[in-house]
Amino acid sequence: MRRPELIGARGLGAVGGPCDTRLMIATPRRIQAIYLVLTAGNTLAASVIWGINTLFLLDAGLNNLEAFAANAFFTAGMVLFEVPTGVVADARGRRTSYLLGTLTLSVSTFLYYLLWVTHGPFWQWAVVSVLLGLGFTFFSGAVEAWLVDALSATGYAGTLEAVFGRAQVVGGAAMLAGAVGGGVLAQTTSLGFPFLVRVGALLVMAVVAAVYMRDLGFTPDRSAPAGEAVRTILRESITHGLGHRPVRWLMLAAPFVSGVSIYAFYAMQPYLLDLYGDDDAYSIAGLAAAIVAGSQMVGGLFAARLRSAVARRTTAVILGTTAGGVALAALAVTRSLVLALVLLVVWGLVEAAATPIRRAYLNDLIPSQQRATVLSFDSLCGSAGGVVIQPVLGRVADLTSYGTSYAFGALFQLMAVPFLVKSRREHHPADRAGEARPAAI
Repeated sequence: MRRPELIGARGLGAVGGPCDTRLMIATPRRIQAIYLVLTAGNTLAASVIWGINTLFLLDAGLNNLEAFAANAFFTAGMVLFEVPTGVVADARGRRTSYLLGTLTLSVSTFLYYLLWVTHGPFWQWAVVSVLLGLGFTFFSGAVEAWLVDALSATGYAGTLEAVFGRAQVVGGAAMLAGAVGGGVLAQTTSLGFPFLVRVGALLVMAVVAAVYMRDLGFTPDRSAPAGEAVRTILRESITHGLGHRPVRWLMLAAPFVSGVSIYAFYAMQPYLLDLYGDDDAYSIAGLAAAIVAGSQMVGGLFAARLRSAVARRTTAVILGTTAGGVALAALAVTRSLVLALVLLVVWGLVEAAATPIRRAYLNDLIPSQQRATVLSFDSLCGSAGGVVIQPVLGRVADLTSYGTSYAFGALFQLMAVPFLVKSRREHHPADRAGEARPAAI
């Protein structure tokens, strides 16, 4: 076990405990506490608008195609900036990347609010959506890489699935509070007010990260010129990313799953309102996000158990992806609000239970020095799927119905399974890492 390291000039005591102004010894428990606080704060800030985002865009004068195209520009921004911001995290530090993300996202969220107030033209929505994507790319990869390296540096002996599962529970609780609160705020004030709440929450998280987040188990190399450092990190990240076969197949599966998931979540808002029969029942739209949040919490709790029930991590990921596609197909044909809510729970559960296992598998495949950039590559692949799939399914909804768009979404998601099978066939040791007991599958 490695020697515990120090956390800057301030530390975080037990979860919920007071801060100690003295230097404090970093332990796996404290690292996890900081990570859970960051997860909760980020998710709360993001989710306060999730339940009403599509309604917000439509209320601003956009049609379905334009609304989901705006979302596509958001994911396009993530595609454009994922790798550059991942390089920032690996070359200049994960804390620096996080702080840049909170500030960029708070500014772009406020610009979104101003566009709603002024009913701005679509091209302005597209530009600001790209900036929103930039803000999120500073987070993707950086926080997760910070966690894994810090846990390793402080001698953590448990499984990554357990940590990611707990984070998913905390994130689900924050999402539940944010989604329900955002829906209630929108109904009692306006569709724009939750966006102002998000700005405030992001600024608070910037302060938290500035005080508590320190890079442990990882030291960015600032000795080389910036251009040379970027080229080196990119070259090595490609080698350990797309050049590494088990990782490559995971990345090629990501566009189908992530692209469909983003659409399925946001389209659920107007779809449930359609089934309910009242286009102004914003609390029903918030209920969709709340149900997904609850499913995330339960799924996170079961992630470790699912991992112990199978011999390989890829088995769990394949089962979750397939079951999620089947749930979306069933959503396509129902006209019952209650049944749609039940299927939404099922979809959320299977996706949530498999996600921590996929994340643990991917992290065990990546070296520390390239971790943030390779994780950003993976996020880029998922975002690329959203750029194409969201407007396509949005157009299907305009021409036919939301139900039909879910049927096409199910087909897209199932297209990820062959790539996951290929990753399984590589028989990498990381596929069996973290086993709790032998299993038959």
